[in-house]
Amino acid sequence: MKTTDLDYELPESYIAQQAVEPRDSSRLLVIHRDTGLLEHRIFREIGDYLRPGDLLVANESRVIPARLFGRKASSGGKIEILLLRDLGENRWRALLGGARTRSGSRIQLVQGHEAMPLYAEVLATGERGERTVVFSEPIEPYLDSLGQMPLPPYIHRALEDPERYQTVYSRTLGSAAAPTAGLHFTPELLFSLRDQGIQLAFVTLHVGLDTFRPISEETLESHIIHTEWGTLSPEVASQINRTKLMGGRVIAVGTTSVRVLETAARQGLLQTPDGTCPWRALAPFEGFTDLYITPGFHFRVVDAMITNFHLPCSTLLALVMAFAGTDLIREAYAEAIRERYRFFSFGDATLML
Repeated sequence: MKTTDLDYELPESYIAQQAVEPRDSSRLLVIHRDTGLLEHRIFREIGDYLRPGDLLVANESRVIPARLFGRKASSGGKIEILLLRDLGENRWRALLGGARTRSGSRIQLVQGHEAMPLYAEVLATGERGERTVVFSEPIEPYLDSLGQMPLPPYIHRALEDPERYQTVYSRTLGSAAAPTAGLHFTPELLFSLRDQGIQLAFVTLHVGLDTFRPISEETLESHIIHTEWGTLSPEVASQINRTKLMGGRVIAVGTTSVRVLETAARQGLLQTPDGTCPWRALAPFEGFTDLYITPGFHFRVVDAMITNFHLPCSTLLALVMAFAGTDLIREAYAEAIRERYRFFSFGDATLML
């Protein structure tokens, strides 16, 4: 499939620069995969499309305040450090901006204009300009005071409340970007859905910045997907299995949840006692995933999906086209543009049934 098949024109004014308040007042485009029907609703009305016994599976990863600032110990040149992944033993994979650095460069972290007694040393250079850095002591206790939230490059407005770029159920620090489909949920909406008989379960996928990088190759098949760390616990695997066996639907909140669930389905399915059951039980999963979902992919776990509108020529747009069909997604995006929906991380949502 050509990468240009994932391209579309979007006026810059349609890119949401801040989130709406309250969270669940965003718009919701409901996409019916069986009929092609498109419905325009408000996100808080999502319960109208869910049934008792359905299971929402959301990503509880929490965004790290991953933008740090410092200066080269040798020259005083300004450096920005963007943390990408914890490698253990005070080592992190990171992107560095500003003054040139090489292996052995030492960076003193700063808070405003004040130098901190904390250093990072560049150990190695990796692919696409990534660096491995080691801190003089654990960086985690300093993140809340020194770090800033790493907003996507298409958001140009400063974030007044850092919690607005976190889901209300975020728990485990590790993401460089928010799992944005979950930003629309409020505690009140979640309680309302629970009272309606809809279950909620959590997986973890620590989102990397590659989620914003467009596919640069001419064909989708030539692209190499980024890897991200994910976890599906035994308890949640059992909850999914019970839902399936009772006839409920598994509804993934975001493409990150989709990748965890479908990776787990390919890593291992527990065998059922006999061959009469159409559902083979899902096994737990923990590890890195490089699952690349493109049109033609067979979904084994996910029955419906909640997600935002995605960037042109992106792996995330390829994923939703795989789920709902290329032509239907093109039609839905064209409709959203005509109706002036808000796009990308702080934008509106879709529900694909």
